[in-house]
Amino acid sequence: MSPILIISVFLATLSIDALYALYTIRLVEKKALQAATFGSLIHILTAFTVISYTQNYFYLIPLLVGSFVGTYLVVKHSK
Repeated sequence: MSPILIISVFLATLSIDALYALYTIRLVEKKALQAATFGSLIHILTAFTVISYTQNYFYLIPLLVGSFVGTYLVVKHSK
């Protein structure tokens, strides 16, 4: 297990959930270019995390924590 990979999975998943929240907001606002950009970034980061945790299930832990923190931060700061 690599500490760098653990941090990378955490940050990638944090970013995915933050981007997903922003994607949803932009989608509702009908801002197509911004929503499409966020959607593309979500998919490339998701691919990285899937590759990581299929090699070692331990990486699901930083994935779950990153997911929680990413969504929490965006919702908390978008009020």
